Amino acid sequence: MGCKPAPVRRMVLEWDVNALVICNDSEEMALLRFVLQRAGLAVVGHGALEEGLADPVARSARLVLVAVRAGSLKSEALRVRRETEALLAVVASMRSEDDICQAYEAGADLVVTRPYSARLLGMQLRALLRRSLGSVTTAMPSYSVGGMALDPLTRTVRLPERSPCRLTPLEFRLLHTLMLHVNQTVPTETIVDRVWGFDGAGGTELVRGLVRRLRRKVEENARAPKYVVTEPGIGYRLEPPGE
Repeated sequence: MGCKPAPVRRMVLEWDVNALVICNDSEEMALLRFVLQRAGLAVVGHGALEEGLADPVARSARLVLVAVRAGSLKSEALRVRRETEALLAVVASMRSEDDICQAYEAGADLVVTRPYSARLLGMQLRALLRRSLGSVTTAMPSYSVGGMALDPLTRTVRLPERSPCRLTPLEFRLLHTLMLHVNQTVPTETIVDRVWGFDGAGGTELVRGLVRRLRRKVEENARAPKYVVTEPGIGYRLEPPGE
């Protein structure tokens, strides 16, 4: 008779947490799934970055782990940061110090190089989640500027004579930042720092794409914006209705 395998003991987190794993190697995908599941996470796996970021279920992930064996670490990190504020871990083959630093500058929270310890990786990811999800936060108040109202509880924005519109976490942070500095131009670098939480150097494309998405929700005509105004070469300014 064969021996029954010992049950996997999961280190259960106190939160309902999903993780998105992007890996184009089936054996490594199985290992990463095991590591994350043992840490108490529900895992959604995809073989390509674009495919994973387009998955509606994966888009709610609190952790994104990218372990693609080819490509630019910086480009991968920037691509993820265009779509989500989730914790971002990158597993890479041995790279130069410059490559790894660029990945951190582009928004990665953790970069691990192969070969790596599965046990240690699990602990590192668990520590990231514990710091991110376990901190006590104070409820943000509602904001109203002119005729524009932002509700943090429902993450919606309401404009005069229009129904409330739900925002993504990144869109909410952008609008919140602009409302705190109403009628003042906020530099692109400051927006990157406030919205994504990392050094704003090289974040112009991130901000430009996010501004486009926000304008589709708050402007009557996104091609001729009246509220979220561009100050060329500097940043963006909120000019709300009624101001």
